[in-house]
Amino acid sequence: MKFAKVTLFALLAALVAVGMSTTAYSFHSGGVAECEGCHSMHSPASATFLLVGGDQSSTCLTCHEGPTLSSYHVSTTGAMGPAAFPQNLTPGGDFAWLKRTYVAGSVNEPGRTHGHNIVAADFGYVPDDNNLTAPGGTFVSTQLACSSCHDPHGKYRRLQTGAVARTGAPIKASGSYDNVSTSEPTATEAVGAYRLLAGNGYSNSVSGVIGYPGVPAAKVPSTYNRSEATNQTRVAYGVSTAAGHTTWSNWCATCHPTMHSTGNNVHPVDRGLGSTIAGLYNQYVKTGDMTGTIANSFNSLAPFASNTGDYTVLAGLAKNDGSALAGAGSGDQVMCLSCHRAHASGFVEMLRFDQGYEFMTKGGQYVGSDNPEVTGSRAPNQHRGRTIAEWTQAYQGRPATQFATYQRVLCNKCHAQD
Repeated sequence: MKFAKVTLFALLAALVAVGMSTTAYSFHSGGVAECEGCHSMHSPASATFLLVGGDQSSTCLTCHEGPTLSSYHVSTTGAMGPAAFPQNLTPGGDFAWLKRTYVAGSVNEPGRTHGHNIVAADFGYVPDDNNLTAPGGTFVSTQLACSSCHDPHGKYRRLQTGAVARTGAPIKASGSYDNVSTSEPTATEAVGAYRLLAGNGYSNSVSGVIGYPGVPAAKVPSTYNRSEATNQTRVAYGVSTAAGHTTWSNWCATCHPTMHSTGNNVHPVDRGLGSTIAGLYNQYVKTGDMTGTIANSFNSLAPFASNTGDYTVLAGLAKNDGSALAGAGSGDQVMCLSCHRAHASGFVEMLRFDQGYEFMTKGGQYVGSDNPEVTGSRAPNQHRGRTIAEWTQAYQGRPATQFATYQRVLCNKCHAQD
């Protein structure tokens, strides 16, 4: 009996340790999860589909929202303000930035401008009241849910052939992470599509049929919701031509098609950087410093899609310990996620870095309202209601000392015009 008690105690301790870990292997495990995680047979919050939340996205946030930085949370609990700004630092960003409105002088920056306005009534997320349809498209804003982009049943799987399909070998694990021994398919076992992303033939109950051309390729470190104060978290985006795949920007264009029209003079996407741009990317460290090399030049504030569909190669790049900072080759591609986060950010248009003022830093500090160099009548147009601490959080916890004393915007990572 004593042995049984000790064993039970050890087991409980192990479970607590796993639950508190920031390594995030979610209960989906790359495919459909236990049904009762999302549905309740006898006491649902929503009679529609017997969901545990009042709507589809609220059901997701039942697990994926939390009060502090932790594991797989993509939304911070509660109202957002200067003393309680979003805490989660996933590569996709924290949806809670949608609740953070900035007003300073003539600046009025509504929270809705910071990302994808998912509808999750239980958690205070409402439709975009300005863009009634997706910018550059016809997708209706009131229909935007987590399940518009992610397949909650996780049917999409990557087979050993490299193809992505909705049926076939059973899914053994998530295919999102950098552990090749467990996150790669075998002849008899598949792994889930990256982040349960929806692919060809997808439809959901909120939006109906969504014409995704396929699933894009990527790998991410298993510990990804973390500060980048010391080391960057690198998502290794890839380019695969295998059946069932598509490029990242082509996937985004499902809802934003005219934003990708060359006739609209838009920024090029899904094309090789070329030797000139790749060379500038690799040399650029910060304003005034072009001493970088291809071995150490990667910047998660301006990522690119590596010109490979080999998930083993991508896994080798998906690190958070500073061991995989290789820069760009001429065949690597610029994409939507080179400038934007997938969920939301602390900047307008869910950008990865600020473009609202020519300087990111002044006097070695972010351009916050508490920076003594941000003064005068135009100060509100520079800090735009943010403190140094809030700028730091928007930059994934990076201290301003990682940039130049007077750092100009990071478009220069590729264009070096500063």
